[in-house]
Amino acid sequence: MPAHAVRGMSAPPEVVFNTATDPNRASAWLPEPLRGDGSPAAEINGEELWARWGAGGADAWSAEIRVGPADSGGARIELDLADGSGGPGPDQLADEALTNLAREVADNLQAG
Repeated sequence: MPAHAVRGMSAPPEVVFNTATDPNRASAWLPEPLRGDGSPAAEINGEELWARWGAGGADAWSAEIRVGPADSGGARIELDLADGSGGPGPDQLADEALTNLAREVADNLQAG
């Protein structure tokens, strides 16, 4: 069963999604098995602010992110993270990934 983590961020949903799916920034927030070679996510739906990454193979890691508006402004991010083992999801890694994504979003806003 995949781990599920939810986090709010003060940035607009589009900024969060674009940061999350930027191949140059994904390696800074995705767990190690999903970082890959800087290629874009396997599936991206920019209209629905949804993306999925997968490492390939039967026991592969996968991540799915959904970004939407938060009730209080900003964005609400949901991340499902599976390690492919069929066992309990890596909850701590999912939380760490969203913390790392929040750092990348903040860096992106400061840079731009």
